[in-house]
Amino acid sequence: MGIETTFVESVKKQFQTYKSLGEKAIDQLIPNQLFVPMNDDNVNSIAIIIQHLHGNMLSRWTNFMMEDGEKKWRKRDEEFMSPPKKDKAELMKKWNEGWQCLFDALDSIKPEELLETIYIRNEGLSLMDAIHRQLAHYSYHVGQIVFYAKQLKSGEWKSLSIPKKKVNG
Repeated sequence: MGIETTFVESVKKQFQTYKSLGEKAIDQLIPNQLFVPMNDDNVNSIAIIIQHLHGNMLSRWTNFMMEDGEKKWRKRDEEFMSPPKKDKAELMKKWNEGWQCLFDALDSIKPEELLETIYIRNEGLSLMDAIHRQLAHYSYHVGQIVFYAKQLKSGEWKSLSIPKKKVNG
């Protein structure tokens, strides 16, 4: 296996880790907590973050080798509006659809394409750089989801890693 194949497998594993972390945080919440803004300034709810990830993933990874990653059909501003229907199943459908688009795209990459130029908002990037950019973007938003879910659960939060005072050595 060449370094290019190893790279793609490595980033897929990282994306899967962040998807799983987000899901473990979401699973600790009761459905209506997904739609609660973080504060009175209407800072994004978890639902809004999920809508944004969905829109970004579909835009970035649909026909990513042939078209700019910022699609004309994307309605980015609408991603930051509260969902009209507070439905966890519908929200999770978007979550899974976005991630599936990403994973299908990663599965389609040929090793020799990693250094080819693709475009995001008319900015040329190697495919490898674009993957890194999106890995950072998605991990940032999953971190927001985990942080806010932890705040919502308060003392009932179940750690997603090593709980405090449980480290040996």
